[in-house]
Amino acid sequence: MNIGEASARSGLPAKTIRYYEEANVAPSPARSTSGYRDYGENDVHLLRFIHTARRLGFSLEECRELVSLYTDPNRASADVKAIAKRKIAEIDRKLKNLKSMKHTLTTLIDECHGDDRPDCPILKGLAMEEESEFHEN
Repeated sequence: MNIGEASARSGLPAKTIRYYEEANVAPSPARSTSGYRDYGENDVHLLRFIHTARRLGFSLEECRELVSLYTDPNRASADVKAIAKRKIAEIDRKLKNLKSMKHTLTTLIDECHGDDRPDCPILKGLAMEEESEFHEN
């Protein structure tokens, strides 16, 4: 099948499929005698696999690792589990940062009267946050 059909069946735009091939995330499919990509069912299945991994937040490098393990019949499931556990740890860090951001914004909003006066604790708080970040770096 051509890239358009592989795109429709995998849920990925053709441009993304080409990008994954160039980035060595997805192996390049066989070529027809005229030089066009010729995708098979296994190619489409692997593209769906990558699409799912990306939706779960795995980076391109992590997807390369996962594809390598997925296509290796001698893989150790412990290797796959380690990658997934690292991803969970990363998600937990991001959640912690998001909760901190929410707390800061909530506090600033609570301090703001939201009236016609020009005094705005939100703007002052953002300026203080920017200043503290500048001094941390």
